[in-house]
Amino acid sequence: MKSFTLSLIALLYLSVAAAAQTPEPKSAAPLKAIAVLHPTEGDKVSGTVTFTEEADGVRVQADISGLTPGKHGFHVHEFGDCSAADLASAGGHFNPTNKPHAGPDAAERHVGDMGNVEADASGAAKLDYVDHEISLANDQRSVVGRSVIVHAKADDLKSQPAGDSGARIACGVIGLAKSQ
Repeated sequence: MKSFTLSLIALLYLSVAAAAQTPEPKSAAPLKAIAVLHPTEGDKVSGTVTFTEEADGVRVQADISGLTPGKHGFHVHEFGDCSAADLASAGGHFNPTNKPHAGPDAAERHVGDMGNVEADASGAAKLDYVDHEISLANDQRSVVGRSVIVHAKADDLKSQPAGDSGARIACGVIGLAKSQ
């Protein structure tokens, strides 16, 4: 009986030692989503907007061309529908928390308020920031399945309900990107 007990203890010891040496499974890749922008008729806007989950929010990166120089309103709208000629099918700004329109750094704002992108003299605009309201998870702040809209004019970040940023000139539906 004594040798059986010692063998059992040795076997348990080896199992624990082996488990301690087994590498941790790799964590899942962060969620990532992308919107490919398409222009309205007569406009030449194109580009991509990517959304990548990070520890403290969602990184928003935009690379857009074909804009007129200057600032352009840049928002997530409530529906992932870019089918209407004037892009009205995308609905209003994504606002699941029923907050007033404001800039991306405001304490109270629409979840979809991303402010402006600014095009240089060649019509190119780049943006890279971390948004603390947007989510890619399956929750009320998720932008997956919604749309990104680029507007003709600058968002003044205060006029209600949408910042007086003019016509919608490009739209892209936000979809989950392939994990890498």
